[in-house]
Amino acid sequence: MERAFNYRFYPTLEQESLLRRTLGCVRLVYNKALHERTQAWYSLQERVDYAQTSSMLTAWKKQE
Repeated sequence: MERAFNYRFYPTLEQESLLRRTLGCVRLVYNKALHERTQAWYSLQERVDYAQTSSMLTAWKKQE
């Protein structure tokens, strides 16, 4: 048997701003990683695994 739960919350303006900023950053990193992985596959026919993606993230953090 599967169960599902629905939750609803009402953030304050400060919390909403922080959530939007955080989710925007998450979307940016996900899309950048997806682009790198897709580009590696179509141009070089090689797969990029989790460890390589993680090291790319570390390099991105050091950039401005």
